[in-house]
Amino acid sequence: MLKPFRRAQRKTALVVGLGNVGHPYKNTRHNVGFLVVDALAQRLLATWTVKSKFHAEIAEGKQESAKVILAKPTTLMNRSGQAVEALVSFYKPEMLLVVHDEADLTFGDIRVKTGGGSAGHNGLNSIVEHLGPDFTRVRVGIGHSPNPKISLEDWVLGKWSEEEQAKLDGVVQGALDTILSHIAPPP
Repeated sequence: MLKPFRRAQRKTALVVGLGNVGHPYKNTRHNVGFLVVDALAQRLLATWTVKSKFHAEIAEGKQESAKVILAKPTTLMNRSGQAVEALVSFYKPEMLLVVHDEADLTFGDIRVKTGGGSAGHNGLNSIVEHLGPDFTRVRVGIGHSPNPKISLEDWVLGKWSEEEQAKLDGVVQGALDTILSHIAPPP
């Protein structure tokens, strides 16, 4: 199990945001992982580069004494494990954080969980198939549709409502604070 770094250590953290590439998926609930790592790249002044050998876009930065590798798999969500396995094999990070949408959490709730099942999340299923379950997940709540006629798949692939969009910056900020507290915990 990967643990938060102590300040004196110089370590590598790999932060992977889950999402789907392509215009049809932009600004959907399922891509909240991409939103979070994009915001983290901006905060760390890191620039994205496509790395086909990793099946991902990569950005590198530093937080305190930690090297931070950010990644957005360019595979579809259901094949995220292919990219994460290649990244872990190459970078050998001491910490792996996977940021993803979580329908079982109320919109805006942020929770951290290490290990366990995937709760039916196909991106997590893929990572578990490739690496096993022992990685840390930053779960960003998107909730369930208030309309029972809307399937879970349609909900997660749907665009943010106006009300959600108005609160989204705060949700992303909360996820960033959570991630950074794991990478460089306060003294």
